Amino acid sequence: MTDAATQPHDDTRAKRNVVILVLAQAILGAQMPMIFTIGGLAGQSLATNACFATLPISLIVLGSMLAATPVSGIMQKFGRRTGFFVGAGFGALGGVVGAYGLYQASFPIFLAGSLLTGVYMSAHGFYRFAAADTASDSFRPKAISYVMAGGLASAIIGPQIVKVTADAMVIPFMGTYMAVILTNVLGSALFLFLDIPKPPVPKEGEPKGRTRKELIATPIIAVSVICAMVSYALMNLVMTSTPLAVVGCGFETGTAADIVSAHVLAMYIPSFFTGHLIARFGVKTIVATGLVILAGAGAVALQGVALENFYIALILLGIGWNFGFIGATTMLAASHAPEERGRMQGMNDLIVFGGVTVASLASGGLMNCSGGDAMAGWASVNLAMAPFLMLAGGALIWMWFRREDEYV
Repeated sequence: MTDAATQPHDDTRAKRNVVILVLAQAILGAQMPMIFTIGGLAGQSLATNACFATLPISLIVLGSMLAATPVSGIMQKFGRRTGFFVGAGFGALGGVVGAYGLYQASFPIFLAGSLLTGVYMSAHGFYRFAAADTASDSFRPKAISYVMAGGLASAIIGPQIVKVTADAMVIPFMGTYMAVILTNVLGSALFLFLDIPKPPVPKEGEPKGRTRKELIATPIIAVSVICAMVSYALMNLVMTSTPLAVVGCGFETGTAADIVSAHVLAMYIPSFFTGHLIARFGVKTIVATGLVILAGAGAVALQGVALENFYIALILLGIGWNFGFIGATTMLAASHAPEERGRMQGMNDLIVFGGVTVASLASGGLMNCSGGDAMAGWASVNLAMAPFLMLAGGALIWMWFRREDEYV
């Protein structure tokens, strides 16, 4: 590997890495819509209390939160490739344990598999940062955006695999978990082709970067983290409950998979031009637009439970997440030095997925235990978005009116 200082100015290496990460996003990333489509339904079939139906998804996010700092530390010390191999290994292990939990009809074992899967989800979250590692300042937002766009293929592949595998074996959903294992084993070979140098180790007397406390106290970093957390948490809050709401309102499981597929497509299709929009209109404008679209998703969902309401709300939810999360990631990637990468990105994902964990835990309770039927639960889920949108919007407005030299 060549040293970071000698990386080509034409972004040749960065573009090669982006291609590999796009493929990883498409292939390995397909397991996330697969698991998010069936996780709540499988949990509902195993749990003794319907309020815990979405607990498997919550534990995936909890596992991601707990793994964020260790996985980031591994990447800081041993490189991105090692960290991504570790993630895929845990993804396969989570699939094995989840399948065994289904075989034994054991909710606790199934939950253990979900927790292990969270380590993969954590590593998967670093694809976007890896895209920025070797990119120039001008190419960075496009690199992040293109890698996120790889999720477009996963949005198509994942739900279609669910349709083929969910009832392919005697035990419902067992076939899907077998597919998850295979996806991790085969897809991890892509990481052999990554060319991302390890961050330089500061020599004696060289600056080691800011502490975590100093980093999070930096205004642009604090606002980036808040906006990323709110965008991701609200997307997860609503998406986690969607299959339960769709089936609870009288539609088929296949219909729920189609709606999730439309949602994930909406999450990633904008990525083909989000980076260009950021370059043209500025990152704060795009993040603000994302928050407004998320609010629109909630408003549409509250209008009723007809099929078109589900589709439109979930499509808007995906677009809002894309603008909010990619915009916040771009802000963050430009606000810390290479020697700060491990501690900053690990802390960011710890906070982001901490918020997502709370949202995921709340989702099942709001959906199944806050009203008399699926319609009332679905309304509660979408109403819960409001205070968090106000938090992120307020933080962004606060930063908007600060002078540029006060950002750092």
